[in-house]
Amino acid sequence: MASILDLISSRVNTVAGGAQIPSNIKDQVLGGLSQSVLGSLTQTVTKDGGVDQIRDLVSGKVNAAASPITALAGDIFDKDILSKLNLGAAGGSLKDLVPQVMAGLSGIIKDQDGDGDIDFNDLILALKGNGSNSLFNTAKAILGGILGK
Repeated sequence: MASILDLISSRVNTVAGGAQIPSNIKDQVLGGLSQSVLGSLTQTVTKDGGVDQIRDLVSGKVNAAASPITALAGDIFDKDILSKLNLGAAGGSLKDLVPQVMAGLSGIIKDQDGDGDIDFNDLILALKGNGSNSLFNTAKAILGGILGK
């Protein structure tokens, strides 16, 4: 299984494949979109009920377009990337990619640990992917701080 960052990047590349992005800023837009989605997940996990919101989103229980995680990713993308690139109306169509990317993350978490349900352990296993990576270590540090472990 790929790490969540790999899944995000793959989904961004799939969704943005048909988008009209000027070649001189394509890497910034795609990288910014990936980082915005990851930033939204990272910020959400630190909030009360955040782990449940993420679980509901990535398990497909909640429509990605209506998720506050998607809205936050769109805000981050708009503020940190699109507003700095001065794209005008084209920026709005690029922001429309955010819900499409988030919808692609729906259903990525399955019962990883074989206990018959989708829970916190499954979320951690999905973050970890096939091997140790900095995203997993960051998530572990954040969640450890929240849980006092």
